[in-house]
Amino acid sequence: MDDVARGRGPVDRFIDTIEVTAAGFLAVVTLLTFVSVILRYFFTWAIPDSYDFTRQLLGILIFWGIAVASYRGDHICVDLLWTAAPAWARRAMDVFAALVTLVAMATFTWMFTIKVIGTRADNVGTFDLRQPVWIYYLIAWIGLASAVLLLVVRTGRLVLSPEKIAPARDPQMIE
Repeated sequence: MDDVARGRGPVDRFIDTIEVTAAGFLAVVTLLTFVSVILRYFFTWAIPDSYDFTRQLLGILIFWGIAVASYRGDHICVDLLWTAAPAWARRAMDVFAALVTLVAMATFTWMFTIKVIGTRADNVGTFDLRQPVWIYYLIAWIGLASAVLLLVVRTGRLVLSPEKIAPARDPQMIE
């Protein structure tokens, strides 16, 4: 059965692409860390700039993960008032929270844009290989821009058709 028959449009395929990309970055960070530790422990040799690469890739992973978590609503929430509210108030709180998150993420993305441009202009490089750092910042910025785009989609769906939002998993009660 193809995506159209299941009711999955281009936005849903875009979301899937972002999830796969974030998972790919996680795999690269894990592999690089594992290989680096093995080489250091058994051969007393380090991959040049492995620390810098791992650090930059971890930042990229976090920003792409923010995009996925923002859309899915899988981040940590405190729903003390929400659970006791009627359905119309829950929807209003969801829309308000989505708008606040969208404004905050758009501001963060704008500020990070300035950081990417400044890092490129300053010609900052890694320690060993002197690779430009701004490229990693740009890839991370793409994750943030994707988060803003997905938050726009989420907010639109919350307002216009809340049934298209995937329901969040059951909250875990902490006692």
